[in-house]
Amino acid sequence: MTSDITLLVNPTSGRGRGARAARPAAEAMRAVGLTVRTVVGVDAADALDRAHKAVDGGTGALVAVGGDGMVSLALQAVAGTGTPLGIVAAGTGNDFARVSGLPVREPAAAGTTIAEALRDGRTRSLDLGRIGERWFGTVLASGFDSRVNDRGNRMRWPKGRFRYDVAMLAELAALRPIRYRVQFDDAPERELDATLIAVGNGSSYGGGMRMCADAEMDDGLFDVCVVGPCSRRTLLRVFPLVYSGSHPRHPVVTVHRAARVRLAAENVTGYADGERIGPLPLEARTVPGALRLLV
Repeated sequence: MTSDITLLVNPTSGRGRGARAARPAAEAMRAVGLTVRTVVGVDAADALDRAHKAVDGGTGALVAVGGDGMVSLALQAVAGTGTPLGIVAAGTGNDFARVSGLPVREPAAAGTTIAEALRDGRTRSLDLGRIGERWFGTVLASGFDSRVNDRGNRMRWPKGRFRYDVAMLAELAALRPIRYRVQFDDAPERELDATLIAVGNGSSYGGGMRMCADAEMDDGLFDVCVVGPCSRRTLLRVFPLVYSGSHPRHPVVTVHRAARVRLAAENVTGYADGERIGPLPLEARTVPGALRLLV
C-alpha cells in the first residue's frame, strides 16, 4: 500500500474544529513515515472533485477530517473503489465514527489509529446504502425528522443548532400522520400511516440518536424503523428513548429488515447522513462490502 495519504478537510466543521484537528492528525501520521497531503475545497463540489482526483490518482487512503457531512462527501469518492477511508471525527454529531468505534474529537488518537491500520493492513469491510448515484453510511430519514430539518434550513433566526429546536416545536404543533407507500425488497407495495420512517445502514444519526438501534453495517440489510401515527404526547414520550435505543419496545414503533426499501409520500424530503437527498419517492438499496474502513 502506498504511503501517500490524502486528508480531506472541512475547515468550518464543528465551528472550526475540522481545521484545528487536521494538524495533530497529520503529525501523528507523518510520525510513522506517511506522506500526508491536505486538500481543502472551496465548497462541497470542489472538495468532492479533489477527492475523486486523489482516489483516481492512487492515494493510499482518503481521510475525512470533519463531521458526518465530510464523511458523506468522502464516501462519494471512495465507495466501490477499494481505496480505504480514514476518519478524523471533528464535527458536531460524528455518528459514523461513533458507530464504527473510532476516536471522536481526539485528532491525534484518530491519526494514530489510521497510521497503525495502514501499517498493519487493518480494514473493515462495510456495507453502504445507495440512492441512485448517492451513497450513505448511516440513516436515511423521512417524515417528522426530515420536516424539522427542512424547516430549520429555511429559518434565518435563531442562529446555530438552536433553530432546529425551534423548528421541532413548530413541527410538533403541526403534527399529522403521513400517508406512505412502502415496499420492502420484492414484497407488494403497501400503504401505511406513520410519523416517520428511518432506513438504517448504521444505527444512529443526529448526534447519537439510535433510531435504528440494532442495525449492523456488515450484514447486507437495512433496519427500517417505523414510528406509527401518534399524538404529540406519545411522540414526546418515545423521542427520549431514541438515545438509549429502547424505543422499539414502545407499541407505536415497528422495525423491519430489508436489502431494498422504496418510500413514497407527498411533501416529504429524504435526508441521508444528515444531507438533503431530495423529495420522496426514493429507493435505497444496500451494497455489501462497498467500503473499506481503516479501524
